[in-house]
Amino acid sequence: MSNILVIKLGSLGDLIQANGAMKDIKSNFPNDKVLLLTSEPYTLFMSACPYIDGVITDKRLPRWNIIYLSRLKKLLESYNFSRVFDLQNSARTYFYRKFILKKPQWSSTEEALDPGQNKKDFDREGVLPRMEIQLRKTGIKTKYLKTIDLSWANSDISKLIKKYTNDEFILIFPFCSKKHLKKKWPHYKELVRKIKQIFKNKYSILVAPGPGEVEEALQLNSKVVLKENKPIDIATLISLIYRARFVISNDTGPAHICSHLNKDGIVLFGSHTTPDKVSIGNSNFKIIQADDLQKLNVDTVIKELQKRLN
Repeated sequence: MSNILVIKLGSLGDLIQANGAMKDIKSNFPNDKVLLLTSEPYTLFMSACPYIDGVITDKRLPRWNIIYLSRLKKLLESYNFSRVFDLQNSARTYFYRKFILKKPQWSSTEEALDPGQNKKDFDREGVLPRMEIQLRKTGIKTKYLKTIDLSWANSDISKLIKKYTNDEFILIFPFCSKKHLKKKWPHYKELVRKIKQIFKNKYSILVAPGPGEVEEALQLNSKVVLKENKPIDIATLISLIYRARFVISNDTGPAHICSHLNKDGIVLFGSHTTPDKVSIGNSNFKIIQADDLQKLNVDTVIKELQKRLN
């Protein structure tokens, strides 16, 4: 038995998308120990993943922090990894390949490129097709990569839901990373008002804010789902999405969860990227895209919502 390292540092949506790849890696090496290197917000969540035998936390401190990198190098080398599957494929993990973990056999974008192809061209492909090419070119049979199973994170949260509603509910995700404000549709407050006007009391409207989003959520005239007055954890978030009647979201981590659960809902896109490139959207989780997301009007979203719920 040998140790194998999978690297996926974040973000939430990317980590969710990599779950199928992790299952494929474990299926190809059932007798080996597969460990995940990820960042702190995801350590506890991924510790429960059945395809991972252990989680190592990377604090992602600056690369000029020699003391931290020396400690990380010593820790990782202590596992004597035979293989590394780099599913992050970032400048940081390239640095790890060159200076932290030089001995193991690596699987990364470098192994996925065709002769004469550069990384920029390769990155124009969708996330899941890129991941599939990478794994297959390093000898991994891919069976689960595109059929991501999150049932392991689903639990009974009926007591939590009853604190907020006894009705069917529409779940909204009006937030996004502060680094990607182009992804943020600014009209959720008006959307909530119109949903209540049209559907009356048929549906409750719930919002599940993440860290730093609670104050904004309280302004939306919807029910803010918290656990002990704090944002819910990732597993509870997934369980909440499972139980929603309908979801409306920006292009953010929860939208990736919805897409892979084939959830009834809508994801709103601007021109910052394409749904194909980020591998999001399906027959139930529909895409509404506008050249300028700021100008996407509420009535367009309401029209799709009515069509789907009536």
